[in-house]
Amino acid sequence: MILKNKDAIKKIYISLSAKIEMFLQPILLLALRWQIGCIFFISGMTKWMGFMDFNPDSYDIFLYEFFCPEEIRPGALFLCNPETMDYTEGSFMITFIESLALMAGTMEIILPILLMIGLFTRFAALGILGMVTFIQLAIFPEWSHWVNPASWWFTIAAVILVVGPGSLSLDRWLGLETSKSAS
Repeated sequence: MILKNKDAIKKIYISLSAKIEMFLQPILLLALRWQIGCIFFISGMTKWMGFMDFNPDSYDIFLYEFFCPEEIRPGALFLCNPETMDYTEGSFMITFIESLALMAGTMEIILPILLMIGLFTRFAALGILGMVTFIQLAIFPEWSHWVNPASWWFTIAAVILVVGPGSLSLDRWLGLETSKSAS
């Protein structure tokens, strides 16, 4: 009698779990894609003044706030001359950092859009993971930044990378994801 009750409870539990997963997983994956997408899209929009018009103030953020701050963050990537706290005019380093700023600004627009619509979603999540890792290791290597917000961004992007975009995505509708790899 006890064994029959255990089997019945097990069947009910498995059945309910499958129904919950079938109904909620696509909605939750869509919500996660939108959550991380909005964060990075809004950040990316601050680097632009209009369509294809990069905000030159963004270069200063990268040059002086991230890679040559007045208050040096231990462990952060420091790229300017420590004696002058500036860059050599026309140097490769200025060109490199400005290129990095433009690339980050572009990726912060493209990758979130791909995530939100669910197109090439795993590629976009991998790109966001790379950005979060770079931000954490090179720009803000403090534990407090990892705990909040970087660990949340990293976890959301990692879940999307591993689980896939879900059935409410263009990837699924275009056949880029199968039902076994993404619900």
